[in-house]
Amino acid sequence: MGAVTLSLGRVSWVFLGLALWLVLFALGLYSLVTHPPRILTPPPPAPGLRGTLYAQDGTPLALSLKEGRYYPLGTSASQLLGFGERGSGRGLEGLERDLNAALEAGRSFTLTLDPWIQAMAERALWEGLARSRGAFGALVVMDRDGNLRAVANGPAFDPLAPRKDPAKDVSWRNHAFLVPLEVGSTMKPFTAAMLLEEGKATLATRVEAPMHRVVDGWSIRDAVPHPPVLTLAEVLRYSSNVGISLLAEALPKQVFYRYMERLHLTDPSPLPGVRVAAPVVNPPNAWSPAAYANHSFGQGFLVTPLHLAAAFNALVDGTYRSPRLFTHQEARSEQVFSQATARAIRQALQEGLAPRARLAGYPLAGKTGTAQVVVNGRYSQEVFTAWFAGFVPGDQPLYTVVVAIHYPKGEVYGSQVAAPIFREVAAGLLAYRGVPPYAEGR
Repeated sequence: MGAVTLSLGRVSWVFLGLALWLVLFALGLYSLVTHPPRILTPPPPAPGLRGTLYAQDGTPLALSLKEGRYYPLGTSASQLLGFGERGSGRGLEGLERDLNAALEAGRSFTLTLDPWIQAMAERALWEGLARSRGAFGALVVMDRDGNLRAVANGPAFDPLAPRKDPAKDVSWRNHAFLVPLEVGSTMKPFTAAMLLEEGKATLATRVEAPMHRVVDGWSIRDAVPHPPVLTLAEVLRYSSNVGISLLAEALPKQVFYRYMERLHLTDPSPLPGVRVAAPVVNPPNAWSPAAYANHSFGQGFLVTPLHLAAAFNALVDGTYRSPRLFTHQEARSEQVFSQATARAIRQALQEGLAPRARLAGYPLAGKTGTAQVVVNGRYSQEVFTAWFAGFVPGDQPLYTVVVAIHYPKGEVYGSQVAAPIFREVAAGLLAYRGVPPYAEGR
């Protein structure tokens, strides 16, 4: 009797549990019907890291870490690379700005820069800038194929340091690309090349060149004492404004301007995809006789150091090659001068090389420039840009080098300020490439 009672009790508990489960299930079903759940959308995946900028040898120049954007080489190439907004990383200057959309999408780029050449160029520029007490400077190294191996700017800039007032501190600026300047006498080799190419003169052509002449009411003066009669080669050696402007009269100004176009000295976009300041050049129909004379020796128009470097590179073999900053960039070229013309001009620049640009054992070639700067509508007697543009080495160039120092104090001439910087860069490049000194008489 007791066993039967126990069995009935167990059955009762089973039914009671089943009934309780059914009640709870019904309540749950009722809740689902009357209060349907919200479908939660999963959070979007974390955005990918910003793309990396690499040097030609694979050295990372700008990359993203958890802490933010990082520049492994510090101040090296910092003005070219630029910087981004704190927190968001959005590019504000330099390549960080120019390539912002692609970098945000995670795309990476390899630049043509050589980190060793970049560092060597910066050291020479920064030391020269300190010696001259200049306001700012730029130095461009381009190989004969148009690849930019160094784009140096000074003073040095730390992209991760607290930023100063950009209106007062211009160290952040890529002067090589963004500051158009008058090029002064570095224009004279182009004028000479035009004369040779058009059959209007040879390097032996003689011209009566007094120390002063007046054109259309404007005075043109020479700074370096020289004989009263000069050959075209001597016009380059003595950097005679009078001599080159007289010889240039054999060229119609439209022909002169056409060569400027072919050398891309009027090109607002010499480096597609990268912000470069447009040249400031009036069309030839707006040139007075005095303006044309000034153009022949590099006054009256403005171009960036990048423009000048690419144009000067055309004197390697007569071919203009568009500057290349990215390894994937298409190479573009155009014949401007014959190889004979380019070789003749480089030979003249080698023989007339400024003393402070010379390097024992090596035939360097190049041209100085000292450009007056317009201040308050007039050419200043105190503010100049000191230039040097040349080839390393001069007879069979491996590199074209352009140096610009703006507003040097004390010594102001390109032969005094920019030429020694060129010599130091040339010495470093020749050592880097393992080029031994030439035997005497070679």
